[in-house]
Amino acid sequence: MPTYRFKNNETGEEWENFMSISASETFLEDNPHCSKMLFAMNIVGGTGDAVKPNGGFTEVMQGIAAANPYSPLADTYGKKDPTSVKLRNVVKDVKKKVGDSHE
Repeated sequence: MPTYRFKNNETGEEWENFMSISASETFLEDNPHCSKMLFAMNIVGGTGDAVKPNGGFTEVMQGIAAANPYSPLADTYGKKDPTSVKLRNVVKDVKKKVGDSHE
């Protein structure tokens, strides 16, 4: 439901009401001395927040990734040197061929 801004034309009082479209039309019919005002709407975009995790969280995740170097977590938080990345990719390829049941 939208928020509407109204003005009492007799007193000059302004206020906002959260109501349905039909309720706003009924309100204006019942109160001819009031009028609907235009105002800028808040436009909300995106989902979630873009907050970067703090260093403590990242450090814990890196420790878990180091203990499990071939896990999906290691792709994000593990070592990024070429040898580690190549070894992880080899292990992924072998897992695809053999299957994940041999863990």
